[in-house]
Amino acid sequence: MKIIVTGGPGMGKTSIIDTLKEMGYSTVPESGRNIIRNQAETCGDRLPWKDRKGFAEEMFHQAIEDFNCADRHDSLTFFDRGLPDAIGYLLLCQIPVPEAMWLAAQQYRYYEKVFITHPWKDIYINDEERKQTFEEAIKTFEVMDTLYRHLGYRVIEIPQTAVSERAGFILQEIGK
Repeated sequence: MKIIVTGGPGMGKTSIIDTLKEMGYSTVPESGRNIIRNQAETCGDRLPWKDRKGFAEEMFHQAIEDFNCADRHDSLTFFDRGLPDAIGYLLLCQIPVPEAMWLAAQQYRYYEKVFITHPWKDIYINDEERKQTFEEAIKTFEVMDTLYRHLGYRVIEIPQTAVSERAGFILQEIGK
């Protein structure tokens, strides 16, 4: 079972994923941060502040690789964002989404429930890789919520509580 945790940046997704990993569950980290680090190390241009379309393509290809890698395990796997998030990023940037991405979003299906973190100003912070404002984070949340519903997923909002309680909420929702 492949389960997505999505939402705007800085809303606690990675902390939840890290907690689930500490609990012994299989997890897949957010590809965006790794792509940014890799592009910075190699002087690449596929960065969200240089080449948004290229950055989305990198996220898309990594999401397919991560999805296929998770297929090799019989376990429950939690994803810090999923393939549809690359589409959401393009929509957010008002860049046309290639038909291949829409088709892939129908082909590579995750668990029917997608867990989303609601904008939470008290925990939001910027850093070298997260340059969005809180207002942009809210817009990202809105785009992801709408997109996942459009793709036929049941979007479940994660309560704004302690990280361990948020992880427990997800586990309860999936019957674990």
